[in-house]
Amino acid sequence: MNARRAATAALLAAAITTAGCTADSEPTASSKSTPAATKAASSPKPSESTPEPPRALGETFTWTSDEGYTFGTTVMGYEQDVAKNSVSADEEFDTDGYVWAAVDIKVCLKKGKAGVTRYPWVLAYADGARIEPSTVTYGDFPKPEYPYEAELKAGDCVRGKTVFAVPGNQRPERILYTTESLPEDAEWAVPK
Repeated sequence: MNARRAATAALLAAAITTAGCTADSEPTASSKSTPAATKAASSPKPSESTPEPPRALGETFTWTSDEGYTFGTTVMGYEQDVAKNSVSADEEFDTDGYVWAAVDIKVCLKKGKAGVTRYPWVLAYADGARIEPSTVTYGDFPKPEYPYEAELKAGDCVRGKTVFAVPGNQRPERILYTTESLPEDAEWAVPK
């Protein structure tokens, strides 16, 4: 029964992916092709693979998507309690004790033509909490801002800061790049 469920999940993922593509559009870095869905269904058991330790800030992760695009992806830095003159994170999201934090990201496309976005980036905390980028922006957010979406061609880079609303009394342990084009998330450790 488990093999049948895995096969069904792979076919469903392939159908969803195919439904999102048209002949007029180029796949983006975050799109997932049928081979990726098949690979995920037949990937080794977690006990058979050793996860990579988180990278240090400033360390580049080079990878190639299923579509053949080659990227160099780097988290340049992390800063907490930024943008003190704008609407506070607490006011924006009706929270208590939250502040704005920024991740400095650089992505270079080494081969191909593809799109990038801020949405695969996630902050991971020791207690298991995960925080996604803010969907709002204010004039005093750290500059330059990482784009919501950008198209790159071979040789192009994009760098900027993505802002998150985070608990002011905690720091994330890791910064994750969670694109569906990777078999597992790329991780950078956040210094204490």
